[in-house]
Amino acid sequence: MADTKEKSESNEKPKPRIRPIVRLGIFLIAHSFLVSVVCCTAGVLALFLLPVLAKNTYISENALMPGSASPMLANQHVLEGNRLVNDLTSSNLKSSETGIESQRIIARYMLDLGAEASIHKFHRQLNHFHPLHFFSSPDSGIIEENYSCSSYGINTVGIIRAPRGDGKEAIVLVTPYNALKSGLGEALSIGIAYSVFSLLSQVTWLAKDIIWLVADSRYGEYAAVSAWLRDYQTPKFSSLSTLDAEMCPDIDNLYDLKVNSITGSKFSSSFKRAGTMAAALVLKVRNKSDQFEDTISIYAEASNGQMPNLDLINVVNYLAVHRQGLHVKVEKLWSLLNSSWLKILGEIFESLGKVAKSLNPKWKFGITATEYVEGTATLASSLYYQALGLPTGPHGAFRDYQIDAITLEILPKFSSDKVRHSDILLRGGRLIEGVIRSVNNLLEKFHQSFFLYLLTSPSKFVSVGVYMIAFALLIAPLPIVAASLYVDASSLGNCSKSDKSTPSASLDTDEHSITIGSWMWLNSAKLVFLVHLWGAIVSLIPYVICQIPDCTPTTSFMIWVLLSMLSFLTLYSVLASPLSCAKASQEKEWALVKSVTISSVFIGLGLMSVINFATAEIGALLMVPMCLLARPLKLDVRAGTLRSFSRMIGNLVLGLIAFPPAAFFLLKGMLDGFGSVNVGAFWIWVESLWAWNSATYLFIGMVHLPCWVLCIHILLHTC
Repeated sequence: MADTKEKSESNEKPKPRIRPIVRLGIFLIAHSFLVSVVCCTAGVLALFLLPVLAKNTYISENALMPGSASPMLANQHVLEGNRLVNDLTSSNLKSSETGIESQRIIARYMLDLGAEASIHKFHRQLNHFHPLHFFSSPDSGIIEENYSCSSYGINTVGIIRAPRGDGKEAIVLVTPYNALKSGLGEALSIGIAYSVFSLLSQVTWLAKDIIWLVADSRYGEYAAVSAWLRDYQTPKFSSLSTLDAEMCPDIDNLYDLKVNSITGSKFSSSFKRAGTMAAALVLKVRNKSDQFEDTISIYAEASNGQMPNLDLINVVNYLAVHRQGLHVKVEKLWSLLNSSWLKILGEIFESLGKVAKSLNPKWKFGITATEYVEGTATLASSLYYQALGLPTGPHGAFRDYQIDAITLEILPKFSSDKVRHSDILLRGGRLIEGVIRSVNNLLEKFHQSFFLYLLTSPSKFVSVGVYMIAFALLIAPLPIVAASLYVDASSLGNCSKSDKSTPSASLDTDEHSITIGSWMWLNSAKLVFLVHLWGAIVSLIPYVICQIPDCTPTTSFMIWVLLSMLSFLTLYSVLASPLSCAKASQEKEWALVKSVTISSVFIGLGLMSVINFATAEIGALLMVPMCLLARPLKLDVRAGTLRSFSRMIGNLVLGLIAFPPAAFFLLKGMLDGFGSVNVGAFWIWVESLWAWNSATYLFIGMVHLPCWVLCIHILLHTC
């Protein structure tokens, strides 16, 4: 008997050991509620800690060497720039109806410097919603059919060939100019650019060609720059080139420019090109300013949250502050500067920083409360404008071609005397000269520094390795909770279908229930797929509404709502009411729906973080709490406890705030005041998103809205 027992024990196979990672997964799933609370709290806290964790900016590329050489721009160049400003602001140009005379003067000045001068004609593009144009250039390619000479714009282009270059690289300087409605600010920006252009035509150290684009901004600054870039990168041959003096007599004023007898340069009517663009600067001067010191504002956000290389901003900030004494600004959400709760939070972090410093002087944790409030306002602005996916200036057209570019807006102190004009020309010109000189030193494109970052001030930033922690913590509970809900639903199904019969019958029943339970999620997946399909249809409906003539924003929004509801009811009836389930599975049907919904939200947020992180971050703040808390209200009412009552209130509040139009109205009211909130404003905002091909529009229609509908379905589920 002992031998038999030993043989039977030896014949038993050893139980396989569970791997540590599997044990960890089982532990997390078993404690999903605690994990969700800890991760979401840590994610929100990490987001508020970003201004504290911001690092000082630094130049990553040593070849840039900003400020290593003394500026060469002298008073003589400033006098030449002033002369051009005076010619552009003279009274005899005001009578011109087409603005050709101003373009002629600018082209003549370019020729006098020996530059290659040419013009670029373009027609106004009509931005229409098109579902296939997302993630491409915002230009729709639709040109007005009935155009006249007054309906097209004229860009004036000047090119200086680098004496030490091979013509393979170029630096672009852009100055928007509307000849029909030009003010002193636009004329001063032209004067600054011309003073720098005149200097660069004489230097011997230039290794990259210089392109000066005077963009005709009568139809928008972005449109003019984008049209020129489109023809520069992908040349097209169309009837636009056939516009001649017979069709448009005013064009004679440009084509009659003769060869300059001193420089030998000649005006050209053909499209001129230089090398590959290394960087671009858009320069603007605001005439009316209430500043008490000379200030320069930097705009860097491009389409879908793209940012230029941080080194380009660092060079501008260093030269402006340490060489020209300018105050550098980036955009802030001014409504946050007066927030009392934000000041209290800043004081808490300031106190924690003092405690940390007392424990170890080497710890550099904590900033002052004032710096924290300003850093948070700047960080929120950077996050907001990146999330919109709309360019904040003409520089956005360059980022569509992966060219690093920023817009510089100079805001001089309020003064109108000529001495101040000369000072602005000198300091602004030397700033542009220094930036061009630094970029000229590069042997390759910008690549050393960051492309993914958030600014908390002109001299502080948060890198992708830091701000991704907050996002990762927010979405980490989603797959854990989804797995926990699926396990609970499957185990409940197995228990409900088992009986107390013979062991063999019980085993057969359990196997049968496991087989059925493992496929129960298909009904929920069918529902989730239906709602996401409906979200795609809702995203395409505006294409139909745009075809309706003379439709106001409010009317368009109401039509959109009615068509969306009609399309949902149609899908519901065609697909045989997928919202209904068998009575046997109703008890945990909502848990499976929630599990599949959370999985789809996790996938959507993950994909969006690759396209536009800011949109994914804001979406996670709205969607993750709503998905995790979603539970049938009927169950909370039955429970009658304080916890269930608090959860029910939280679900109702989150369901209201997370609804896309409600979230827009709340955010717009906080930023601009609730007096400006109306139904038509939401349609105008959405229209701007699809006109600029922002991926945020697709995220709202195909991820955020379906998630909200599914969560509402869970809340209203009848158990």
